[in-house]
Amino acid sequence: MALRTYTVVLVLLAVAGGPATAAFAATGGTSGGSAAAASSTPGTPATGSAIATWFGPGLYGKQTACGQTLTKAVVGVANRTLPCGTLVQVTYAGRSVTVPVLDRGPYGHGASWDLTAGAAEALGVTETVRVVTHIVGKAANTPTLGLPPSASSTASSGGALAG
Repeated sequence: MALRTYTVVLVLLAVAGGPATAAFAATGGTSGGSAAAASSTPGTPATGSAIATWFGPGLYGKQTACGQTLTKAVVGVANRTLPCGTLVQVTYAGRSVTVPVLDRGPYGHGASWDLTAGAAEALGVTETVRVVTHIVGKAANTPTLGLPPSASSTASSGGALAG
């Protein structure tokens, strides 16, 4: 009997959250929501092992889908469906870093995550690799999201971004 009740509760939760979660993901996540809702989006490898690539050179100075200007100093990830500002703990080869979702992608190599050059450097990633990810929270999506504290204070005081 307990298993049947548990199954019914899971089905009800899936039905109740399904359309809202899909609609939220379709907006790019810039108008609120929660990391918990994002982690239940079908097809999103929010927690677990997945392939990651890295990006940056050639894109520096351009804006991410979430509104940040990409520089070498920016530390974050791209994901096709998670809302901007979702905080993701990424682990590779014994190193771990918590970074925000800043962009959409990746769109090649069968990868689920695209690390910025800053995130790849922090993890020691130089090629396409398998990482472990966990959704750990949500940060406000601002133009300085993903910048190290020193670069972030320079940018907010009117100085130029590093890179």
